Amino acid sequence: KTSLGDIELELFADKAPITVENFLRYADEGYYNGTLFHRVINSFMIQGGGFNPDMSRKRGHSPIRNEAQNGLKNVRGSIAMARTSDPHSATSQFFINHVDNDKLDYPSFDSWGYAVFGKVTKGMDTVDKIADVYTITRNGMRNVPEEPVVIESVTRIGNKQ
Repeated sequence: KTSLGDIELELFADKAPITVENFLRYADEGYYNGTLFHRVINSFMIQGGGFNPDMSRKRGHSPIRNEAQNGLKNVRGSIAMARTSDPHSATSQFFINHVDNDKLDYPSFDSWGYAVFGKVTKGMDTVDKIADVYTITRNGMRNVPEEPVVIESVTRIGNKQ
């Protein structure tokens, strides 16, 4: 549930078990509640899951192993883990691809790629709304929505992953 609408995901635990377990751990702990989509680039992706509304970074758990070699692609509507230049540095931050981003697939420009672990099943209109917000530079970070886009809550639907 975001401040601009709801997004529903299907997660692929069979293809990305470590990544799905990691994401659900954060979701179940309530970690994502009240965080921002802090990096938004139209015709690329929307990124969230690591910053409070005051733009302070949230501390997460230890990084996980990159599962980008799972055959899933960074296509429009897929969700993948954000990371630093270290391929095995993903913690809580994720992004939803706004367009097909094959340059992020394994093997990518840096050889590793970005691990896709699910897809949007409902709410691409919300993703499009978020991707279309006006962004600014704030606290030295570019592409930050001028009006905060808040992840109000992340909740499991039934027993589905």
